[in-house]
Amino acid sequence: MSRTASRRLLAQSPITLLSELTPSYRLPSRCLRSFSTTPRRRADDDKSKPVPFTSAAFKPRTQAPTPPRSSPSLNPKAASSGMNVLSDLLKSSVFEQNQASRRQSKLLNTNFSSDGSSSGLLGQSGEPGLETSWQLHIYATRHNVHITVVRPPGWVHPQTGRRYPKAPHNNRTVALSLAAGNLGFRKSGRKHYDSAFQLASYVMGRMQESGMNAWIGTLEVYLRGFGAGREAVTKALLGSEGRFLRGKVIKVSDATRLKFGGTRSKKPRRLG
Repeated sequence: MSRTASRRLLAQSPITLLSELTPSYRLPSRCLRSFSTTPRRRADDDKSKPVPFTSAAFKPRTQAPTPPRSSPSLNPKAASSGMNVLSDLLKSSVFEQNQASRRQSKLLNTNFSSDGSSSGLLGQSGEPGLETSWQLHIYATRHNVHITVVRPPGWVHPQTGRRYPKAPHNNRTVALSLAAGNLGFRKSGRKHYDSAFQLASYVMGRMQESGMNAWIGTLEVYLRGFGAGREAVTKALLGSEGRFLRGKVIKVSDATRLKFGGTRSKKPRRLG
């Protein structure tokens, strides 16, 4: 190919047309001037102290930025850190809640309602590591039913001030213990559902009259045996007779004894 033909092809290429159509710009000469070094002028109403111009004001980007200074026109409380203020408020609120709970616990330990429906912790020693729950034991056999109310160890009577046995032996004392025979049921009449229900109603009514319900803060129920009295006492506790005790029950346990091996058991009693 001749040199003239190559020049014609080069002239018709889009690269040359793009270079011809694209205008070329140059930066004006005034942008190439160095920055002015004249001192800055302050406004007429600006009374702040002028900051002298130093080369140390321009720091490389590798260094950490300096924290902004607080403005003198803001509230002095705004100068403190926000997290510090929140932590102080949280500490004060927690302290106030602890104080309120302590005052409430002291009030519950000294006051109780006369109707026996109070759920306070009256009459309890409050010593650490000491059980404070009352216990209700229901022993239902095939021929009788026994109901026993047990005090917590170290319990102090709110009226007489008597202190009952406490730890380390963890002794509990019996507050009330009755059976169907105490209500006049004899022989085979003690094993029926009605006799057990009447016994449960009598025990709960006696606890209400004596003010024992006001002294009980929490109650644990232990069921033993599978006689007719088991269901009867449970129904009485869930009914209107146990309305003052039902809300204080925190534990229901089956304490029926089971034998594994050992000596020969006693001959079971047979009633015709």
